[in-house]
Amino acid sequence: MLTLQNINTFYGEVHVLKNISLHIGQGEIVALIGANGAGKTTLLNTISGIVAARSGRIAWDGADITRMTADRIVRLGISQVPEGRQIFGPLSVFDNLKLGAYCRFSSAGADRINADIEQMYELFPRLYERREQLAGTLSGGEQQMVAIARSLMSNPNLLLLDEPSMGLAPLVVAEIFKAIALLRDTRKTTIFLVEQNAKMALKYVDRGYVIETGKIMFEGTSQYLMESPEVQRAYLGKQKKPIWE
Repeated sequence: MLTLQNINTFYGEVHVLKNISLHIGQGEIVALIGANGAGKTTLLNTISGIVAARSGRIAWDGADITRMTADRIVRLGISQVPEGRQIFGPLSVFDNLKLGAYCRFSSAGADRINADIEQMYELFPRLYERREQLAGTLSGGEQQMVAIARSLMSNPNLLLLDEPSMGLAPLVVAEIFKAIALLRDTRKTTIFLVEQNAKMALKYVDRGYVIETGKIMFEGTSQYLMESPEVQRAYLGKQKKPIWE
C-alpha cells in the first residue's frame, strides 16, 4: 500500500532523514518508535507532503506521490493526526469534525457527512456528550479524540498518528489505543503510528521500525522488537530488566 525507498529529507542543510526505506501493507498497524529528535515527525510530514523529500520515492498503491502537495495526498486517502493535536479550539467539537470532511463536501453530501459524524460519536462516546462544547475547553484526552475523529472524517485508507499518547494519563492512553485497534478491526483502516511509548505501542501493532538519528536501525514484528536485546539497548540503553515489563 505505502512504500518508501531511500527517502532523504533536510531542514536547510541539516540532514534529518537518511535513506529511509519502509513499507506498510493494507490493514496493518505499524509503529515507528524512537527518542525525541530521531526524525519520527519529519517522516510523517514527508509522507503527507508537509515537508518535501530531497531524494527518494514515496509510492501509494503504486503511484508516485513524492512531489504531491498535502491537499492532494489527503484526497488520495492519507490523513495525518498531528503531534500536539492542533484542533480548532474556538470551534465546537461538531464543527471540528465537520471541517475534517472539507475535501468531501461536494462529493459526499451533508447526509453522508452527518452520518459519518455519528460514527465518530460511536467510536468516541465522550465526543457526543461534548459535541456543542468548544474544543479548546476539553481535556487533553478528549482533544486527542477530536483530532483522531477529525482526521477520520476525510475517510482515509491510511491514518498517520503522531504521538497520540503525548501528555495523557495512562488510563486515557489505554482508551486511545483500544480505539486505534478498533479502527483497524472494524473500519479496516491501515495505521502508521509514531510513538515514544514503545511499551504501549508494541502491544497493539503488527510490525514496527526503530529510528535513531534519522536512520532505520531495526525492523520486525512487535514480538521480535519486544524481545530483542539489541532493540532494548538501542532504544533506552542497557537495562537489567526488559523495558517491556
